[in-house]
Amino acid sequence: MSVRYDLDPSVTPELRDGLLTLWADVSNAGGAVGFVPPVTPEEIRPDLLRHLTAMAEGRERLVVGRDADGRVLATAFLALNSHRLMRHWLWVYTVMVHPSLQGQGAGRALMDAVDDAARSIDGITGIRLTCRGGTGISRFYAACGYKEVGRVPGAIKVADDDFRDDITMWRELH
Repeated sequence: MSVRYDLDPSVTPELRDGLLTLWADVSNAGGAVGFVPPVTPEEIRPDLLRHLTAMAEGRERLVVGRDADGRVLATAFLALNSHRLMRHWLWVYTVMVHPSLQGQGAGRALMDAVDDAARSIDGITGIRLTCRGGTGISRFYAACGYKEVGRVPGAIKVADDDFRDDITMWRELH
């Protein structure tokens, strides 16, 4: 399936609903994107609204991947730094690829689109993200050129007896 990636799409009701559906699908398939299954789009809505507000205020940008019919299949939010000493890098949050596309190159294409978006912003020389330990996703990010630069053991609690490391990864843009 072909996925087209765009930076800063217009926020329409269709995009908003597509983001909610994708986020629920990814979460319910076990994706580490801020929730533990089962979760509904309504439970996710407040988190999405925070991202959309940040976009409207110019603090975040959105990379979204859609199929030929416009269905949202991948996404990543890019958060700009406001601190004067850190404006040269940005955070990437809520990186998601629909479960039906995993293992088919859509994730790599999304991260390439994230790189392109970051390079299009004046002065950005690095990208930082965090991921949940115990999922294997850090290997994917490493294959995309990120390196682990920090780890907080047990910082993420996914269940009463399940604590995961919070892994910080960095990609220098050249």
